[in-house]
Amino acid sequence: MKTPQGKTMASRAAIVILLCSAALARAFAQHSPPAVQPATPQLVDITEKTGIHFNHLSSPEDRYIVESMSGGVALIDYDRDGWPDIYFTNAPDVDMALAGTKARSALYHNNRDGTFTDVTDKAGVGFPCWAMGVSVGDYNNDGWPDLLVSCFGGVILYRNNGDGTFTDVTKAAGLSIDHGWATGASFGDYNNDGFVDLFVPHYVDLNLKDLPTLGSKKTCLYHEIPVQCGPRGLPGSPDNLYRNNGDGTFTDVSKQAGVDDPQHFFGLTSIWSDFAGNGKLGLFVANDGGPNYLYQNDGRGKFTDMAYQSGAALNQDGSEQANMGIALGDYNHTGRFSIAITHFSEEYTTLFRNDGNLNFNDVSYQAGFAPATSPYVGWGDAFFDLDNDGWLDFVQVDGHVYPQVDTKSIGTAYREPKLLFQNLHNGKFRNISALAGPAIQVPQISRGLAVGDIFNDGHLELVVENLEGGPMILRTESAENNHWISLELAGTKSNRLALNARIRITSGSLTQIGEVLSGGSYISQNDLRLHFGLGAATKADTVEITWPSGTKEIIKDLPADHFYSVLEGHGVVPHRYIVPPPPK
Repeated sequence: MKTPQGKTMASRAAIVILLCSAALARAFAQHSPPAVQPATPQLVDITEKTGIHFNHLSSPEDRYIVESMSGGVALIDYDRDGWPDIYFTNAPDVDMALAGTKARSALYHNNRDGTFTDVTDKAGVGFPCWAMGVSVGDYNNDGWPDLLVSCFGGVILYRNNGDGTFTDVTKAAGLSIDHGWATGASFGDYNNDGFVDLFVPHYVDLNLKDLPTLGSKKTCLYHEIPVQCGPRGLPGSPDNLYRNNGDGTFTDVSKQAGVDDPQHFFGLTSIWSDFAGNGKLGLFVANDGGPNYLYQNDGRGKFTDMAYQSGAALNQDGSEQANMGIALGDYNHTGRFSIAITHFSEEYTTLFRNDGNLNFNDVSYQAGFAPATSPYVGWGDAFFDLDNDGWLDFVQVDGHVYPQVDTKSIGTAYREPKLLFQNLHNGKFRNISALAGPAIQVPQISRGLAVGDIFNDGHLELVVENLEGGPMILRTESAENNHWISLELAGTKSNRLALNARIRITSGSLTQIGEVLSGGSYISQNDLRLHFGLGAATKADTVEITWPSGTKEIIKDLPADHFYSVLEGHGVVPHRYIVPPPPK
């Protein structure tokens, strides 16, 4: 394992304490009394009914690491009609790329009747690059969501023209200087000027014309099986922060901001949020095979990595992990976002419980994540309310990177099922993967995951992109007749998409929080609308919004089972009031 550099004496001492307490944590998890188990909701495969016919290209052998990492998916209401549309990224294999053959990404328009239509050619977003992932932001603050595609070879920024088409403005925006292997990028207005900035993590420094072959190095063996090389044994790449200049262009401020990753860890996913609770936007970066970064914002354009001090750099054993997908959620109703991160097989999905004051604790064993997830390679993940009971459940999608693992019995497989965990309302989760219907038990090579109510009926759907073949769209179904509420926010003083606006919603004795987030999961994008289950409550007593501008807004007594549009400073408004006219 790579030894992290720059540890303080305090962080070393903390790691020793973690090592000593790990066994006790496992014992506690194994002997704690079981909670009352609620009914089991179901996840139903509805892909065929949607009319979506998309095929992600894949090499059967996956000889090279660059062939194993693509497959991001975004929910984006690109035409602002109030119905989420879907964008899938695609990528060639090495032989195709060297021959100049491209892979077609795809945008599907929501027909509002349970089906989708391929509008890729009209939209002009079919061939951005060797596409990895995708995130959504409004870089020019015109109220129309734009697409940022991360590539093996930089990024592509598609400006939404407001007429069903997009324009590649990468060069005009000053982003063509990015040439690295970009992964899970995200937008966030870290300096509160009303224009969203862009962070781009980078993975491996790789040359297609000089690729290491299967099993050619010690780092290219897995249980003595010759496999693709990397990321260990290959050089990493620095990360980049691009400050929005407010005129349609960006400036690279990575080094002066302190987020340039001089150690060149293998960055995979990033997400912005106020982790410290001090009103300043921080940044979390999941690094594959290295310590995570948790950057604290000083409010003056500088960031300090607090991952070791906070306890979120390493797992409870003090070990680096193959950090991949990121999910934020207040699963235990503390008013703070905890962090779940998916990992490689023989590790486990880590749940860092947020105990406040920038203090995170690995509670993966206590919560019930660790044993169930360790056989699998996890990617996209999400906290979401499966049955609208007001408590966040957890899902992750899986799939190995080595097809060659199927040649030997080592306790894992190339195609893997998905995993679903139900919140037991006591800090623990129940693994209901084998109980929630046959769909998620179908083994696939999954990568991206996006969550949203794509049919506008109060039930969340999971959109999964697979590395091989078509996607899977899963509908949540529950015997419980619980209530819900959904809110779409639009900024006025704040950025127009209200990225990183935070909602605190109270219904009866239950208080929940949510935040509008760009990026996350694994190289994917969830619906920007915030969905809350209310259980038996028939209204939201109080909705408190903290806007990125710093202003607070309180709305009282919103009836359940409705979608609401909220315009900063104006409360609930008709949806048409938050949709701007098409740009000129």
